[in-house]
Amino acid sequence: MLNSQTITLAQLAKTIDHSLLKPELPIDEVLAGCRLAAEYHVASVCAKPCDVALCTEALARSDVAVGTVVAFPHGASATQVKVAEAEQGLADGAIELDMVMNIGHMRSGRYAEVQADIAAVVQASRGRALVKVIFENAYLTKDEIKRACELTEAAGADFVKTSTGFAPTGATLEDVRLMRASVGERVQVKAAHGVRTLDALLNMIDAGATRVGATTTKLMLDEFATAKSELPANLSVKV
Repeated sequence: MLNSQTITLAQLAKTIDHSLLKPELPIDEVLAGCRLAAEYHVASVCAKPCDVALCTEALARSDVAVGTVVAFPHGASATQVKVAEAEQGLADGAIELDMVMNIGHMRSGRYAEVQADIAAVVQASRGRALVKVIFENAYLTKDEIKRACELTEAAGADFVKTSTGFAPTGATLEDVRLMRASVGERVQVKAAHGVRTLDALLNMIDAGATRVGATTTKLMLDEFATAKSELPANLSVKV
């Protein structure tokens, strides 16, 4: 398990999904984000559906995966629409899908429908993409977050994820710890919304997150690299 005391710069970079989801981003800024992601060797870029093919081409010779979103940011699309959006993302080159669960159905206790909705996207993506399920924890109780973790795991998804970035609040350490404790070892945790500093990033990793959605990628990784280079060679990194 990764932790802030022993993590290397390369490992830290591979926890980051560089977010390119702001609706106002022009194409030149999307391409600049891809160049930054490739330079820093992050895990992935998370692009708007309309930009997936562009990012796939831009990152074709890099070690950075291309991801996109499904039913973003509200999760309210019909299941068939979510599946179609997932299939289009896959056709355009995405190998990671961050889908928003049906938040209203979750809050209504319609658990079988929530699980079936997730399972449909998982099935459409099986063997072709990781599926991360966004809960939007700002709108859920702790019991609902725990139940959503159980439904997501039962549906076969790969990650549980805290937030879209469009709700009033985002990832908290308490929620990340709860999510980590509520799924088995196969399922990973992604924290998103509000992780803008190196300290916040490292704290999320210590809480159990293995991926973090971020826009301040350069700032955080440059700060970590600087701190590491300032240490004597015989000491471990403690940031």
